[in-house]
Amino acid sequence: MKWEEYLVPTSLEEALAMLKERRGQARVIAGGTDLIIQLKKKEVIAKCLVDVTNLDELRGIELEDGFIRIGACVTHQELASSSLIRERAAALAGGASQVGSPQIRHMGTVGGNIVNAQPAADTVVPLVALEAEVEVATATGTRREPLGGLCVGPGQCTVDATAEILTAVRFRALGPDQGSAFERLAKRKALALPILNTAAVVILNNGGDTFQEVRLAVGPVAPTPFRARKAEEALRGAAVEVQAIAAAMELAAQEAQPRSNPVRGSQEYRQEMVKVLLRRSIERAVQVARGS
Repeated sequence: MKWEEYLVPTSLEEALAMLKERRGQARVIAGGTDLIIQLKKKEVIAKCLVDVTNLDELRGIELEDGFIRIGACVTHQELASSSLIRERAAALAGGASQVGSPQIRHMGTVGGNIVNAQPAADTVVPLVALEAEVEVATATGTRREPLGGLCVGPGQCTVDATAEILTAVRFRALGPDQGSAFERLAKRKALALPILNTAAVVILNNGGDTFQEVRLAVGPVAPTPFRARKAEEALRGAAVEVQAIAAAMELAAQEAQPRSNPVRGSQEYRQEMVKVLLRRSIERAVQVARGS
């Protein structure tokens, strides 16, 4: 696990220069809750760590022109306790509150959770439902791309942590007649990987009686965080009623196709729980949207 250098840049530009100079031998570190374990297990090799924790450009939770922008070094605890996130993106606050233990939540960052690219990451699943995008700083400039396309497989992210820095994530803040919710199933409450987690975003119209739009995200039922597109389409324009939601949940379970896993349970059990957790997420999101 030993590295030769541990650098603490004072600006984003300096951090990028440090990465460039070391030509793939350096890695970005912030909370380090995943990376340190990976270094110990030699799943990741790095001669140099570049600590970006204190860079102002990577901090803060702000509302800008209807969008919420979250710095990549914002911790899970900061997300979970933010009044703005709880009010305008409740699913994300819920997911962040479920990450690991209190110690991990105070150290681990949203940017690290994204770049680690696990299909059931507790902040990534709600961010997929919120249709978030990320900002990535490189030696040649900054690019934006949908968060949903960032994870290409378990532990595989399109952001190159030896040369690039994820600086922020942003998404449209939810407003009146809009709500979101997160649900998680695990063997115990602390330090347990989720058997399943789900997030729902709903937008209602006609006085809250009809689904204008529904976005549903699930993990881990595929190599990447999964959108239940057929279920979303089935609910678009449907009445907010038990029968419509139940029919859409059957579609979601068929779409998801989770594998049997000795840790997370059988395929049949997990398919049933996809229906249960998504239904709960939708019902809670509807309550938020209705202000009840």
